[in-house]
Amino acid sequence: MFNRRNALLGLAALALAASPAAAQTKWNLPSAYPPTNFHTENLAQFVKDVEKNSGGKLSITMHPGASLFKAPEIKRAVQTGQAEIGEVLSSLLENEDPIFGVDVVPFLAASYPEAKKLYAAAKPFMQKKLASQGIILLYAVPWQPQGIYAKKDINNVNDMKGLKWRAYNRGTTRIAELAGAQAVTVQQAELAQALATGVVDSFMTSSATGVDTKSWETMSHFYDVQAWLPNNIIIVSKAAFDKLDKATQDAVMKAAAAAEERGWKLSEQKNGEYLKTMAQNKMKVLPPSAELKAGLAKIGQTLAEEWSKRAGADGAAVLAAFKK
Repeated sequence: MFNRRNALLGLAALALAASPAAAQTKWNLPSAYPPTNFHTENLAQFVKDVEKNSGGKLSITMHPGASLFKAPEIKRAVQTGQAEIGEVLSSLLENEDPIFGVDVVPFLAASYPEAKKLYAAAKPFMQKKLASQGIILLYAVPWQPQGIYAKKDINNVNDMKGLKWRAYNRGTTRIAELAGAQAVTVQQAELAQALATGVVDSFMTSSATGVDTKSWETMSHFYDVQAWLPNNIIIVSKAAFDKLDKATQDAVMKAAAAAEERGWKLSEQKNGEYLKTMAQNKMKVLPPSAELKAGLAKIGQTLAEEWSKRAGADGAAVLAAFKK
């Protein structure tokens, strides 16, 4: 009787240990963007795919809207093990290594295909830097291209002289300096008010921000110059990843590959929708003239050279691979 009871208890313990609930690993995934953002929607599908591909062995809880960590804190949280996985705007890490800011070098990559080629060139260097910090780069998805918003025709770079140009980073400030515009530092949260009060009369940002700020209320022109396409990168703690069995690791990588492919398509699709919305609200949505494009490309070359000096040998290698 005693042996039979012990045997039954042993079988019950084995069954419990083998159940999905007992074997399930749980990760936290902080993101800085709201649930309705296309990046967040793409992440939500990635999370579902991971759980499905792993047979429920890995469950990831998303924390959108900077509810767990603010944007600048997420990479550090993954590095220190406070979160197993996270989403980061790549250029936020440029202070650690200029390689992470190559995607915001103005006019270097001026289309989705070029942005993808640039990311491919930079990826090995980004992976190496992150690996030295105990982090694995899973995938990247770009924001929509940056364009020029103005209240007048801009047919060439000379037409930008004297404009009160909204600046918010190194690149936008240098563009103003090289084009003869007046750089005015205005953060995203202050942009709508700055436009309404005339603090700025031109700026460069994505089609998404143009829609968010209802740019057609103050601007008349949008030039789709596709100055740069900044990337969000999804990173995971190597220590956390290494604790997974091989099948679950494969499940994560499979879901990441699918999320990257889907995310690039979604970004481009949304860009078309945003451009259409601006046009429907009577904005002139235009491609740059050949003269304006050439002038901006010249500015871009100067800024690329400046970035390359900061980035050193690795930066030169990235640019060489991109230009092949």
